[in-house]
Amino acid sequence: MRKFLSSVILTALTISASAQESALAEITSNRLLCASNYVAYQAPSQKLTPAPKGYEPFYISTYARHGSRWLINDSQYSGLIEKLSAAKKYGKLTPKGEEVLDILKEFYKTTEKRLGDLTPVGERQHHGIGKRMTQNFPEVFRGNAQVDARSTVVIRCMLSMVAECEELAAFNPNIRIHNDASQKFQRYLNQSITPKISEALKDTYGIPETYRQKWVDPERFVSQLFNDKKYISDNINSHSLMQNFFDVAGNMQSHDVNYSLLDLFTTDECYNLWRVKNISYYLRYGNSKYNKFEGPYHQYNLLENIIETCDTIVNNRSFNGATMRFGHEVCLMPLVTLLELGDYGKTFDDLDKLDEHWRNYKIYPMASNVQLVFFRPKKGNGDILVKALLNEVEVSLPAKTDTYPYYKWSDLAEYYRNKLKNYSK
Repeated sequence: MRKFLSSVILTALTISASAQESALAEITSNRLLCASNYVAYQAPSQKLTPAPKGYEPFYISTYARHGSRWLINDSQYSGLIEKLSAAKKYGKLTPKGEEVLDILKEFYKTTEKRLGDLTPVGERQHHGIGKRMTQNFPEVFRGNAQVDARSTVVIRCMLSMVAECEELAAFNPNIRIHNDASQKFQRYLNQSITPKISEALKDTYGIPETYRQKWVDPERFVSQLFNDKKYISDNINSHSLMQNFFDVAGNMQSHDVNYSLLDLFTTDECYNLWRVKNISYYLRYGNSKYNKFEGPYHQYNLLENIIETCDTIVNNRSFNGATMRFGHEVCLMPLVTLLELGDYGKTFDDLDKLDEHWRNYKIYPMASNVQLVFFRPKKGNGDILVKALLNEVEVSLPAKTDTYPYYKWSDLAEYYRNKLKNYSK
């Protein structure tokens, strides 16, 4: 018991210490974090709290984002090359601009017929997650374990699913795995934007641009690439170019490359560009007055599926295994807010100070995932307990408990059912 309590205290202290560090300090320490949804997944360093005495894990219900990928639109790469190439033709590039153009041209070759595809980095991320699931919760995957794994119809999601399942099969060759991907599952594996949600979002669309104009000055950035201010004024949309470069630079961590285009940006520029995107995602998916508190309900259908699936499994004493779902960050983020994991279900009205409370890179890096891990008594009957992992780190759930991070599933199921029941579509 003392060991269990010590682990809880240590976890709480770790969370508290992390929360005290500002987003600016975190980005200064690790500039890659400024890339928001392009951040490459990192294996957690925190240890998990041991199971309560007499309990063992038997079931895991997950939703995971695909791993690191190439950017989706060709214009994100080719647009930059075209702008720089045109400037070079007229002698308007600085030496730094010419160096960057060469890097972009060389990298662009790798994007042919690969737009949106899972990268080797992304594949490794999911292999790591799958392997750690078997290491952390071996009881779930032993014997005649059953795994139902489903994906959206997007190739990078399907390959992410395969990567994790390969690790489960490597752990237990006798495990029974069913993989599936179909339009039939899109209603809960992908975004579900109802007319009500769409209407609620209308007033949010212009807010991020207001903050971009307020916080981001592109003059220094473009001046390091182009040597003629008049040429810049006549031919370059500086804000757009800077943002495009920021996306390409941020996503370079999705690849095994030995250079960093993020070096083109100062720390303050990285921080402020990140703040704009942080606000943008909060406005869309957070539990926010700006979206009339509709943001989390993008994933109404997903939470409903999670609950209904659990109902068929958690009281079956002969079952052990997992339900695994694979999709996108635009699904995972509202699921996190709908589940009210940690502080992510809370409302924050002051967008100027949003980064003190809400940091998107902690929620939805590439390969981000939510794991609900279920525990039952090893012998006899008793409450089914559950704990939540966000990116493999223990987080709180919206119920009372004397054994954090473990909660009674009956309490949580009732809470979530009522939440869905009281929501008007």
